[in-house]
Amino acid sequence: MIRIVRQFRVEILLFLILLACYAYFPPRWADWNQNSRLNLTLAIVDDRSFQIDRFVANTGDYAKYNGHYYSDKAPGTSFLAVPVYAAVRPVLQTAPVQRFIERLGSSAAFGETLRPGGSGLATEKVYFALVLMIVSFATVAIPAALLGVVLYRFLELFDLGMGWRATIALIYGLATPAFPYSNAFMGHQQVAALLFGAFWLVFLIGRQRLSPRWMLVVGFLLGWTLITEYPAALIVAGIGLYALIVLPDRRWIVGAALAGIPPLALMMAYNFAIFGTVLPVGYKYSELWQAEHQSGFMSLAGPNREALWGITFGVHRGLFLLAPVLLTGLAGFVAWWRAGIYRRELAVCIWAVASFLLFNGSSVMWSGGFGVGPRYLVPMLPFLAFGMGAFLAMWGARWQARVTLVITGGWSLLNVWAQTIGGQSFPQYQPNPLLDYSLPELAAGNVARNLGMALNLSGWSSLLPLALFLAVSITVLFFVIRGSGMTERADQPVVRARGVAG
Repeated sequence: MIRIVRQFRVEILLFLILLACYAYFPPRWADWNQNSRLNLTLAIVDDRSFQIDRFVANTGDYAKYNGHYYSDKAPGTSFLAVPVYAAVRPVLQTAPVQRFIERLGSSAAFGETLRPGGSGLATEKVYFALVLMIVSFATVAIPAALLGVVLYRFLELFDLGMGWRATIALIYGLATPAFPYSNAFMGHQQVAALLFGAFWLVFLIGRQRLSPRWMLVVGFLLGWTLITEYPAALIVAGIGLYALIVLPDRRWIVGAALAGIPPLALMMAYNFAIFGTVLPVGYKYSELWQAEHQSGFMSLAGPNREALWGITFGVHRGLFLLAPVLLTGLAGFVAWWRAGIYRRELAVCIWAVASFLLFNGSSVMWSGGFGVGPRYLVPMLPFLAFGMGAFLAMWGARWQARVTLVITGGWSLLNVWAQTIGGQSFPQYQPNPLLDYSLPELAAGNVARNLGMALNLSGWSSLLPLALFLAVSITVLFFVIRGSGMTERADQPVVRARGVAG
């Protein structure tokens, strides 16, 4: 009982630490990608329409069809925000909230973050930013923080103690590209949470630790994934095949497939209402990106060395240069294979990583525009971070492994945070984003807009409330974990199978 209570406390603390870090930095303003998605949400609730004509001036990510403008994005993220915005909209229209918006518009701390010569903090812009912050918090930040807890739970597979599991969850959530996208109104981190959550549920069902009825939830999660980020179909297929193999009663595969139909039907109805076809053709009419989308098959021209190097070890967008701690995940895959257990789960993780690397390495738009690291790879990251569990289960008792984790984890944390909070937008096409953009912005005190600025704190001082919260919460987490050990069995040098090996 004591261990169960301690575990629950650890999970609550992990959730709060991750959520606080994500929510502290609101979504970027003037971001075409996020604006396009929110425009659709606003149009549905405010105008009862899919047309974003009234909002299109704030984005270049739009589709033009029959004289009207529409979001060119997969609609899942926008659809998920509809009930959230519909619920808060009456509150946002009240006089106290309107006065609060006006005060924000005149805030000196926020004013210092604006571009000289810009249009300033107009009331309608502050309203839009406030809505963006609310829907991002509800539909992205909360699922992202829950994903950290799911990863912590799932790492029990490797017989790791609370300390190591919490460490991996925090590294994944705060020291990889998962961090900058965990409060961005995009589909990348939403999809990561949906996919990894579905994977975990299938594992539990396959081990008969959950009722097979949960396959209905799995089916719905995977269906919503497909209407949020189309490339996620690669990992959905891997999880589907995994479920087909491990489920004790395969009839529930049919139930899962049926549960995935409503999201797909919603997307088909949306596309038919706009384009007269059930197929997702929004990018075909993306007016400003015709050349890119007409290259190959919807910008996919096959794997090429420049792109594959660029998204892995390139200075501009290289995942392992940005967050080298993830290399321990690859080493963990090797250790996992050698241990000879849970091979099916390993296959899902390897497929998730390999398929997305090949997908991103095949795109003519592989760099992703404004971003921190290769943003198209974000959905695969929890599967790669899962490999860190095998790395620590195999070598965690060795000082060399711990030093490696400290050095690579420390660099990853500093690099990811610098590129996330340095400046008011993510790096774009700078050859070396850290040296050419993020560090100069931080040196000038240009820290990304954050909740500390609502207290009229500016620059570096705006980070003090978050720093204080983290100092207290991480100290409490340490004392809760203390006594549980970093591993369940310190004398066990390799991964120990629980139950039937894969």
